[in-house]
Amino acid sequence: MPSQTDLYELLGVSQNATQEEIRKAYLKLAHKYHPDKTGGDKNAEEKLKKINAAYDILKNPEKRKQYDQFGSMDGQPFQGGFGPGFGGDFSSGFDSSFGDIFDMLFGQGGRQRGTRTQPGHDLEYELVLKLGEVAHPHKKTISFQRHETCSECGGAGAMKGTQPESCPQCHGTGQVRQSHGVFSMSRPCNRCGGAGRIIAHPCTTCKGSGQVQRKRELNIDIPAGVESGTRLRVSGEGEAGRLGGPHGDLYIRIRVLEHEFFERHGIDIVCEAPVTLTQAALGATIRVPTLNGQADLKVPAGTQSGTQLRLRGHGLSDLRGYRQGDQIVVIEVETPVKLSRRQRELLEEFESLSNNRTYPVLDEFKAKTDSMKKH
Repeated sequence: MPSQTDLYELLGVSQNATQEEIRKAYLKLAHKYHPDKTGGDKNAEEKLKKINAAYDILKNPEKRKQYDQFGSMDGQPFQGGFGPGFGGDFSSGFDSSFGDIFDMLFGQGGRQRGTRTQPGHDLEYELVLKLGEVAHPHKKTISFQRHETCSECGGAGAMKGTQPESCPQCHGTGQVRQSHGVFSMSRPCNRCGGAGRIIAHPCTTCKGSGQVQRKRELNIDIPAGVESGTRLRVSGEGEAGRLGGPHGDLYIRIRVLEHEFFERHGIDIVCEAPVTLTQAALGATIRVPTLNGQADLKVPAGTQSGTQLRLRGHGLSDLRGYRQGDQIVVIEVETPVKLSRRQRELLEEFESLSNNRTYPVLDEFKAKTDSMKKH
């Protein structure tokens, strides 16, 4: 079992899954790991307990919202505050009902005590992309601040040549247990702040924290087709753990800016293109912009305003790369203005030569209105 469990992964659904999709996934897994199916297998029994605990959170809109906001739940606070893009504190806000569920999901090891190694906090970074940037996979360099292990004291927090002392209040556990009715929760010790130890001679570099803040730069692989709300996980790039514990993870939340010309509809992109009256009537080939440059688009004769023409394969790919979207071009026929005398004469001559086959839509409209008058 990894140190951090994603409840959505546990149920095999995406973070955007509907309540009905979550319910169906849960029922399927509950049936698969039911004791009648597994013959009393202990591993399957533990798996079912964790599935039940995950569903207990995700089926409740408030608990799910709380979980989505606080990210992965390993019992460790999520600390941010490192400039643009970073979220806040993941630790506060969980009521006592979550405590028992966490123990079920992660065991006692999920909540580190005293001087045991503790995994680092997760970090979240908001990455803003232009629509053109998500058309193809590419690398993006990001920079952020994170806490890393102090090289002077090796993360111990104590000056070289000295050792931390065990906290006399919590006896080195770092936790004080409190009962609230049927729920029992552990709170960090006030004396040692949950560390389980007291540093009499703190390191002068890290001031006893065992960590220092440093700038970190990463080259991130951005897959094609990401959209706003997509959450990318970079393992081990969060903050350093305490006392030699592993780094947390970095979660990159994508926000794609709106484009001045294109609208995104899933993996398709939509734009408008004006054509002249004669181009629409006689047909033409026009040049239209795409995310990959200019492309030729054939406009059939007799095209009307609002007609949607399709450029195959000029949209976005899905995240898995299985499908490629199209570019949909909505034609807008522009009515000519500021006509010269000769242009007006030619249009009037054209109109005099027109019949019901020239304007079939108009002819149909007139027939309907005439029928309404008779009734």
